[in-house]
Amino acid sequence: MAETRALVKSLFSLTKPRVVVLLQITAMCAILSHDLIETNKINQSTLEVMMIVFIGGYLTAGGANCINMWYDRDIDPIMTRTSKRPLSVGDITPKKALLFGISISIIGTLWLLKMANEVAAFWALFSILFYVFIYTIWLKRTSVQNIVIGGIAGSTPPVIGWAAAEGELELEFSSAHDFIDSIVNIGGYMPWFMFLLIFLWTPPHFWALALYRSGEYEKVGVPMMPNVKGKGRTLIEMKIYSILLILLSLTTPLAFQEKSNWIELSDLDFNISLAVINSLILSIWYVLTVWKININDENDIMPTASHSFFVSLTYLAVMFIILVLTSINFVIKGSIVSTVLVLYIILRKRGGKE
Repeated sequence: MAETRALVKSLFSLTKPRVVVLLQITAMCAILSHDLIETNKINQSTLEVMMIVFIGGYLTAGGANCINMWYDRDIDPIMTRTSKRPLSVGDITPKKALLFGISISIIGTLWLLKMANEVAAFWALFSILFYVFIYTIWLKRTSVQNIVIGGIAGSTPPVIGWAAAEGELELEFSSAHDFIDSIVNIGGYMPWFMFLLIFLWTPPHFWALALYRSGEYEKVGVPMMPNVKGKGRTLIEMKIYSILLILLSLTTPLAFQEKSNWIELSDLDFNISLAVINSLILSIWYVLTVWKININDENDIMPTASHSFFVSLTYLAVMFIILVLTSINFVIKGSIVSTVLVLYIILRKRGGKE
């Protein structure tokens, strides 16, 4: 029994539970926004879809992480951050890890295919294949753009969640155009706004980590931007992506468009207008932490980069909360609650001297 418990614990750890749960939270937010925009309420069906997507998303993302650890088992023991992983310390054999990763990836995809729909299952399978073959095997050890391009896989959970919430969606194979249309036109712009939000957030988030842990990546030969192009070039690119996040926040109204109706500026209601202000203020608050990074800091920990990294986590979480709250159109507008939350977060951080 003790051996079985140890094996289960190791297998569970291989899925990177904390990372996977965070990914699934973005999918849950997409489902909530979908149903609030469509019906202005959350019902039993909403909760069922959330359960289905969480299980399928955890299995598929967790499976991809298992395969990633299997492939990186030669460098993980060398890095402090990954040296305690099951494969690094020998708690599980590489063969078992790979078999487990492939198995739960397949099970998760089939689960979404059966319990959700073909489009949700497609995006889940796409994220597995992209993360494993494009990011892990090809880009991670060969390109400084590994995080940028690889971030596509981590941006798909909201698309999976929204597609599942939409109901009966099917893949079309009659032509390339019809196929692309079937996987992109999934009933709204919100999932793609969320996709872009995660995609643009990923580079400054991970490069901040790479700045104050550049030595570890260099030691194992992973070409992170600071190691190859230098800290100055890294900060420039981080600033570019952070500016794009501000520009994206200005397009927040597009996320709340109905399936085919274009929102005119004059048609924006108070709720959505306030959401633009909230997301803009929050984005500027985060972007300022990027611009304050001091690459000449003699402290190897680089507290300014570390601070930006942890603020980025708060930023992404609150942005998703804003999107969900703005989807509520009750008497008490959701965006008013968002405003209070944004002000609280910013003032609390400032009160803590950041």
